[in-house]
Amino acid sequence: MVDKVQKVWMDGELVNWDDANVHLLTHSLHYGVGAFEGIRAYQRTNGSVEVFRLNEHVDRLFDTAKLTLCQPKFTREQVKQACIDTLRANNMSEGYLRPIIFIGDGAMGIYAPNNPIRTAVIAWKWGAYLGDEALKSGIRCKISSFARHHINVSLAKAKMMGQYTNSVLAKREAKFGGYDEAIMLDVNGFVSEGTGENIFVVKKGVLHTPDLSSSILEGITRDTIMTIAREEGITVNECRITREQLWLADEVFLTGTAAEVTPIREVDNRAIGDGVVGPITKRLQARFFDIVKGSDSSHPEWLTKV
Repeated sequence: MVDKVQKVWMDGELVNWDDANVHLLTHSLHYGVGAFEGIRAYQRTNGSVEVFRLNEHVDRLFDTAKLTLCQPKFTREQVKQACIDTLRANNMSEGYLRPIIFIGDGAMGIYAPNNPIRTAVIAWKWGAYLGDEALKSGIRCKISSFARHHINVSLAKAKMMGQYTNSVLAKREAKFGGYDEAIMLDVNGFVSEGTGENIFVVKKGVLHTPDLSSSILEGITRDTIMTIAREEGITVNECRITREQLWLADEVFLTGTAAEVTPIREVDNRAIGDGVVGPITKRLQARFFDIVKGSDSSHPEWLTKV
């Protein structure tokens, strides 16, 4: 349940939460075309509030808008400032930001080229996406019967609203089966990603993750973890991964703005390694949290002060 805050940024104005409404004929509501992002702001140990990798998230938002032909009337800098203003207006020391670019109401039907392109930023308080215990002890996953979109079927590199329909179905399937999360394969049967997270495998001290041809979203937390791993002297290999490699991995974990760095202790009723969070996962998770909310100041370019 999202806790109500005071203000939402809509089309250049901060409006009251209860007034942040759209019409039922909003085109994106019916046809699923639009761009969105998930961004976190953290309070660090020195008391400062910082948005994590704001520039990269807004760049990807605009990339998705380009891919979906949804040209916003606001600039990247205006959307970045809107994110900061929304946090400030709601007096939030930590929060999850959801910038969204969508097609407004007007004409209906598949082709509605003259409908307004609208932009909004919503903020809310959101703890660990899969739960605090998941970050500590890991989660149970199941490989889904739903495949990740093929690159010729959808826009795999877009963070696009309609893209997540099969993620919702995969997540429901996993939860109904008693699991915490689903892992999706691509149409060729190779490991792609979770329902909203990238995936990493550790084998014999080497970190593996699906390459960009595996129908994955080019995750910003994914890039963060690969950067940190290389700084820690860990070899990173972007490659195709099979389900058997998941089952036989020493460690597996998910990454994402919402999921942060979440260990996986079991896939398809098979324990990963010893069934506990592994040392490399712990090491990368600790370094990640020290950067976003601790005292590690090695990447000031990733932080935007509120």
